[in-house]
Formats: sequence, structure tokens, C-alpha cells
Amino acid sequence: MGAPQGFDYTERADGSVVITHHGRSATVLRGGRAAEFLEEVGDDPQLVMARWTGNYRRGNERMAKQHPRNR
Repeated sequence: MGAPQGFDYTERADGSVVITHHGRSATVLRGGRAAEFLEEVGDDPQLVMARWTGNYRRGNERMAKQHPRNR
């Protein structure tokens, strides 16, 4: 698995931050969490955004869809 790619973020006028992945909204940060994210995002933005969105994609979505429990 390579480095995360396709993440982008937008600061809104109300102080919230929207993190998107390939144009689709992944998460919205507000208040203190948004400020903390903006302080941290300078180093490696793609990695930071991937971490802040949590376990965004693990690559096993297709396999999980086929599991009997998920039918």
C-alpha cells in the first residue's frame, strides 16, 4: 500500500474544515478539532488528512460485501 493520495481540505468561513477524498466529503471538523488539524496539516498534508479521517479505506470493501453476514 502506497502513500495516501486524493485528499483535499477546504476552510469555511465559520471556521470548520471539510476534508474530501477524490471530491467526496470524508469528514467535517469544527471548533477545536478544526484548529488542531490546521496546525498539523503543514508537514505532510496527504498523510495528515488520511489519519484525521480515520480508517477511511482498508482495501477489503469488496470482500466484506460478499460475506454471508453482510448479504
